[in-house]
Amino acid sequence: MFKVGDIILITSDKGVKSNEKGVIIDNLKNSDDLLITYLNPEDTQVKGNFKERISNFDLEDGVLKSSHIIFLDYINSIKSTNCEKIAELNKNKLDKILRQYAHYNSEIYFNNIVKRGSRDYIPASGKVLDQNELFNMIDASYDMWLTAGRFEEAFNEKFAQLLGMNHVLTTNSGSSANLLAITALTSYKLADKKLNIGDEVITAAACFPTTVAPIIQNNLIPVFVDVELGTYNVDIEQVEQAITNKTKAIFLAHTLGNPFNIKEILKITEEYDLWLIEDNCDALFSKYSGEYTGKFGHISTFSFYPAHHITMGEGGAVATNNEELHKILLSYRDWGRDCWCIPGRDDTCGMRFKKQLGKLPYGYDHKYTYSHMGYNLKITDWQAAIGLAQLQKLPEFVEKRRSNFKYLYSGLKEFEEYFILPEPTEDSEPSWFGFPITVKDNDKFDQIKLVKYLEENRIGTRKLFAGNILRQPAFINSNIKMRIGSSPLKNSNELTEKDLNKLQNTEDIMNKTFWIGIWPGINENDLEYVIDKVKDLIE
Repeated sequence: MFKVGDIILITSDKGVKSNEKGVIIDNLKNSDDLLITYLNPEDTQVKGNFKERISNFDLEDGVLKSSHIIFLDYINSIKSTNCEKIAELNKNKLDKILRQYAHYNSEIYFNNIVKRGSRDYIPASGKVLDQNELFNMIDASYDMWLTAGRFEEAFNEKFAQLLGMNHVLTTNSGSSANLLAITALTSYKLADKKLNIGDEVITAAACFPTTVAPIIQNNLIPVFVDVELGTYNVDIEQVEQAITNKTKAIFLAHTLGNPFNIKEILKITEEYDLWLIEDNCDALFSKYSGEYTGKFGHISTFSFYPAHHITMGEGGAVATNNEELHKILLSYRDWGRDCWCIPGRDDTCGMRFKKQLGKLPYGYDHKYTYSHMGYNLKITDWQAAIGLAQLQKLPEFVEKRRSNFKYLYSGLKEFEEYFILPEPTEDSEPSWFGFPITVKDNDKFDQIKLVKYLEENRIGTRKLFAGNILRQPAFINSNIKMRIGSSPLKNSNELTEKDLNKLQNTEDIMNKTFWIGIWPGINENDLEYVIDKVKDLIE
């Protein structure tokens, strides 16, 4: 009786032995057939795509030595009567072969099923996946580890290396990353630098809501400032005017991948001794003064939602170069515990039963000692496995986004009479998330008419997120303490039109701005179609 992992010598129907050897990878049920892959010596010509290498064929007690690498060729079905068992693979070798077989099948499935899809709509954002992400998900499933494991460790290391940062922690979303970033700054471990209830955090009113939500959730006061049209980033003058003796931090996003004026913001944070958090969720691999965004603030955040530069499905990360902040972020992410051991490992500090913290007894298990009121915001290894495959494609993705941006900009430039087109911040090289367009007042169309026209012609559009977030139901129907610029403190449900109109460019963005896609799944034919449709409407 043969089993998976047996090494066989192949014989003819007449029982004549050949030199061909194989490994059984499936003992087909209700059949005399065996699915095998051929074992070939190092110098044999490759016939198939299912490949590993074997240096020689030494056996120990009938088991192939684990130190040898296996060279696998094409897959075949063979009658069990034409096989003679000569050895078997050990568990590690069999594991490697079956995973490689899964990779082989992933490629077949992707090329023959997934790639056959068609598209009659140009979405504003999307993901680009291939057989490598599919295989990594299968590979992670074979581990049956379920929570964060070897793929998550590898992702953190690779991502930190790419960014040139000391510490990266994955999270279950970019929004959770933002929550951790703000919450970490409230830790008692920061002593007189910690954020206290009622302290103020300056941010932009034209934003994504989860940049603002953590400020409010931590009982801090959001202070909203206006942005510039064209760059869609904060007006630096208004930032400085908004500072009071209660201001403790600035939390800003690089809008649609376009870096804010980091040089001037850093001057302000240094002069007034403020924390700086970079919401880098839309700006992965954007550069400012030749350095990647996310490296300038005390903490930066990233999103790996399918719309973003790389994806894990759901997922995000926080990054910092500060060792103390890293430990605090890790604590809040992992239930608030004081211990920093990764899942599945114990006592990496050698002090698990040798500490006395809080009013706990001496030697209380450090794994169950909690220094913060935290969360569980970790990812699974499936997500990290996808992200690890995506990191290999990141430079290519970013180059495609920049190329698509240039193509679309060139095609729409002749219509500047009607549009404010996006402009990169000085001394920056954006990794564009989308292509923002602000419709100027004209007698042909407004933003709503243009957006409806594009959508009717199968071109996806998106608003610049919340528009003026202070007009959103979450603010109008809540009693949130906040300020606008240098204005006095006010409750959000008491805002008047006069208050809201202090953010004039943000109001214009709400009424006149939208963005369209330039993600890597869009090609020049798609962009030419977009340009032609805009031209048709104008003419």
